[in-house]
Amino acid sequence: MSSGKVLLGVLAGVAAGAFLGILFAPDKGLNTRKKIVKKGEDYADALKDKFDEFVDNISVKVDEVKEEVSDFTNKAKTKVSEAKK
Repeated sequence: MSSGKVLLGVLAGVAAGAFLGILFAPDKGLNTRKKIVKKGEDYADALKDKFDEFVDNISVKVDEVKEEVSDFTNKAKTKVSEAKK
């Protein structure tokens, strides 16, 4: 099992626990709804931050691969040119 799936499972469990804890807390409905909205916004912000970090990491990896392919291509062209001479 990949660490991403484990992390996703843990986050889902925490979210479900927090949601159920708020629902069963002895508080007015209005306050409970406000808490649910606040927690939802917090989780959405955290998820957006994780997604942005993931996209940044992927972008860096793609740039590295592009650079390696470009270097490989240039070396191959040089060797072909030298072989023609």
